[in-house]
Amino acid sequence: MAVRIVDVEDEATFGLIPPCADPSFDHRSCDYWEDADRGSKRARPVAAAQGAATPARPPNPFGDEDDEPAFNPFAPTRDGASINPFASTADPLADNPFVPARKTRRTIAADAPRKLSLLGRGLGVFGSYAKLLLVDDRPTAYAQFGPLSAYPRAARVRELYAQLPESPLPAVITCIATTAEGRGEGHARTRGEAVCDDLAGRGFAAVEVYPEPHRDPNATSAATPEFWIAAGFGLAVIDDRYPVMRREL
Repeated sequence: MAVRIVDVEDEATFGLIPPCADPSFDHRSCDYWEDADRGSKRARPVAAAQGAATPARPPNPFGDEDDEPAFNPFAPTRDGASINPFASTADPLADNPFVPARKTRRTIAADAPRKLSLLGRGLGVFGSYAKLLLVDDRPTAYAQFGPLSAYPRAARVRELYAQLPESPLPAVITCIATTAEGRGEGHARTRGEAVCDDLAGRGFAAVEVYPEPHRDPNATSAATPEFWIAAGFGLAVIDDRYPVMRREL
């Protein structure tokens, strides 16, 4: 049995994310942790999520006949890049010869599925936000993690408990799941250890998780307190509904 762990960082690896044991959940469209107000865990076809209608933009009384605002050379472009109106138009982003050349950062394509875009937000600085465990090249387990700033709902949970340390802020693991066929083989723990080792290597001093007590393992993507205790986590907040577990790295 060959086991290997890969980062989710492009459409090829994103396409390997296995289905959930509970068919009402879908890792590839879940945005529960990333959207603090409207995030959902329920299955939503990726294509449908991508094709959702964009709300109509109100008319701009100061725009041209095509309802486009007048060009402002000092405003950022729609893709987020800034324009220097005083630079040569032939090469507006020429590097300063006295400054080291900029490093090219990895990014996700603009037309990528929404979930992949969310997982890839930190590629240029932090790295991947998800890992897959493959058994004989068959996707068997999945984990999602990252800095607290990437998951507003996790930050909101932490705000409920004043006893949690404010500094240094931890990394978080928001989702950990194994396919129904892969259960009982220790794959979730193997993948959890790989995530913790990775986060320690990225400079984090601790990692937190937000399990769901009294749930069937197939019906939760956050695992149960018992799973995390076996993985070396301790109870940082004892709560029957919303416990917080923490592991120092």
